[in-house]
Amino acid sequence: MTGNTPLAVLDLVPITSGSTAATALRNSIDLARQAERFGYARHWFAEHHLNPGVAGTSPAVVLALTAAATSTIRLGAGAVQLGHRTALSTVEEFGLLDALHPGRFDLGLGRSGGRPSTPARVPAGAGRTAVVDGRTPNGLRIPARFSFEHLLHHPRFALQRRLLQQPGAQAQDYAEQIDDILALLAGTYTAADGTAAHVVPGEGAPLQVWILGSSGGTSAEVAGANGLRFAANYHVSPASVLEAAEGYRAAFRPSAELARPYLAVSADVVVAPDEATARELATGYGPWVRSIRSGDGAIPFPTPDEARAHVWTAADRELVADRLETQFVGSPRQVADRLEELRDATRADELLITTITHGHADRVRSYRLLAEEWQRR
Repeated sequence: MTGNTPLAVLDLVPITSGSTAATALRNSIDLARQAERFGYARHWFAEHHLNPGVAGTSPAVVLALTAAATSTIRLGAGAVQLGHRTALSTVEEFGLLDALHPGRFDLGLGRSGGRPSTPARVPAGAGRTAVVDGRTPNGLRIPARFSFEHLLHHPRFALQRRLLQQPGAQAQDYAEQIDDILALLAGTYTAADGTAAHVVPGEGAPLQVWILGSSGGTSAEVAGANGLRFAANYHVSPASVLEAAEGYRAAFRPSAELARPYLAVSADVVVAPDEATARELATGYGPWVRSIRSGDGAIPFPTPDEARAHVWTAADRELVADRLETQFVGSPRQVADRLEELRDATRADELLITTITHGHADRVRSYRLLAEEWQRR
């Protein structure tokens, strides 16, 4: 593959209009089988709640089903939302998975629950990439920053927190939670009174631990300080991907597992034999992103005709502008060229590809065409 840069899959288990959650799950398991055959390095499942168009509510459950249907591809969570979980429950879940399918799992950890992030603290001289007129020197689009503040105060998010957490429960400090997870995995956890905890299965499991984040704040700093792998979300927050990459590298300290930073960067992609076909397949992306950014939750992914029926307001267009500008849509060569721009601008070690189309066969073909083009480079 190009410059030995691996490609990986990020799967939201999307439900398409007129379909069901059961079909979405079967399609995602099939996609993992195909991704294994196409040469993708890993297949991750995201965690989302109260979204009518997304069936990926429990990565561990989907991973168990997918591990039984595949053989060699690495599988993981992208990411487990720690805002409503404990360190113990997380290690136990992935310990069970590893017990049956040893050495295949990535434990991707993310912040959640509407907890505010600390501002990015990227030191001066940390290698900031110049952005002029919204583009890096090699042409990567870096749009204006989108504010997620309105989402944190949306009633659906308050309801989600209430339903996911026990009454009166408070999410643990994120950095402390990561420390506890790492200690439980290593078998070194000891409570303040000296009592040790040993997780069986889980302790000693050869999991690759990743942190996922969208900025150079808390997540990037925690990943770097612990010498962990980091995945920056260009597909969620393209405006802050450079900040996230640079913040992670600035915070990085070598660990027993990693001597140098290891960065994956995500991108939203649709590939077809030609650009016109790809753009037709991607038509539903705008209304789908609008449903998420409005706070109402992801709608079932629409057909192109359903998407064209949406009546756009100026506010709608503002909600989705940065995402539409940074979705990579086109022929295999066009998309691979843009992925190279993303890789080179962020100095990514790996690229994490997420693709949604209404038709499952179109989604599988998109991943196949991209892999074939990438392998030729």
